[in-house]
Amino acid sequence: MDDPISDEKWDGSVDELYDLADGSFSKKGWNLNLYLRSALSFIDHLNMHHTIEERFWFPYLAKRMPQFSHKDRGEHVVSHEGIHKGLEDLSTLVRKYRTDNTSYSPEEMRACLDSFKDVLFKHLDQEVEDLKVANLKKYWKYEELRPLRAY
Repeated sequence: MDDPISDEKWDGSVDELYDLADGSFSKKGWNLNLYLRSALSFIDHLNMHHTIEERFWFPYLAKRMPQFSHKDRGEHVVSHEGIHKGLEDLSTLVRKYRTDNTSYSPEEMRACLDSFKDVLFKHLDQEVEDLKVANLKKYWKYEELRPLRAY
């Protein structure tokens, strides 16, 4: 069987994890362990994405855009904290289920995803707004954003 996590059968979204939590992952030919691997893949991907943002993008943007400031606890930093808390809880839950498959609870899995889904989606929407060209032009000249293009 092909690796269902790395092919196009799974889009890596929190919505799909939520939808499949009821066990409908079996309709994709997955067992519980493959579903849990997809959850781990989601966690790893989002953690990597946020690490890049927090180490490279946020400090640079925060020079003129307080919403990205760690020092001022800008809204994007606060959002990341909420998302990271949710990812830690999800990771703990997935480890529990992998240790004992019989402990799997669709309701518990969905409650965990629900605990940070709103902050994740609000953050994504706000980030899109803050990084639109029209908004960036308020703070930066095009040439000044070149250092970020490497990331």
